[in-house]
Amino acid sequence: MKLKCIAVDDESLARKLLEENIQQLPFLELVATCKNPFEAMEVLQRESVDLMFLDIQMPGMLGTKFLSSLREKPLVIFVTAYSNYAVESYELEVVDYLLKPVSMERFAKAALKALDIFQKKQPVPLQVEPKAVVANHFFVNVEYSLVKIMVDEITHIEGMKDYVKIFIVGTKRPILTKSTLKGIEEKLPEKRFLRVHKSFIINVDKLQSIRNHQITIGDHEIPVSEANMEELMKLINHQK
Repeated sequence: MKLKCIAVDDESLARKLLEENIQQLPFLELVATCKNPFEAMEVLQRESVDLMFLDIQMPGMLGTKFLSSLREKPLVIFVTAYSNYAVESYELEVVDYLLKPVSMERFAKAALKALDIFQKKQPVPLQVEPKAVVANHFFVNVEYSLVKIMVDEITHIEGMKDYVKIFIVGTKRPILTKSTLKGIEEKLPEKRFLRVHKSFIINVDKLQSIRNHQITIGDHEIPVSEANMEELMKLINHQK
């Protein structure tokens, strides 16, 4: 992260020293040097400035008055030969108040303070929990064996207390495994599978017809609860 900054001082030597100091700090980027507040105002109107190194005693307008006139203020570090503006600068909530001549060590300390303030003002990015990747298959226990279930081949699933029946394309008998309907539901892609009843999950791709809160999948009639009918219709319309 770099702070875009400007240096404002009516003395050319002072501007040169500020420019050299700024260039030595990798987190500072000099946008412009200005010899008076009026030049600085023009820069602020056309550039995005994060930090301003500002002299106070300048012809035409004091640095303190210039700062007070700004509606949107960047961070400011006063760099001046006069100590009698310290109280006023405190009221203006500037980052730091440096007295000329300024050592590089003192300059860097003030600039780092500005960087810290700037970073704390930045919005915290919203942390989005990554969705779990759903595999194209999973395994279930069937009579002391692990049986591989291909997600695409499931037509529907029926819950029966501590067991579930998993109905597979092309097979007459469902696979019976000890599990909960919720446990199986967590293994399925949510945009293709939907719980349409407290005891049934369907593969929407395998749905053949809907009539009077009844779904037809192959030879099976599956009930749809009133609460889940709206969600089912949304999912069907989304797939169109």
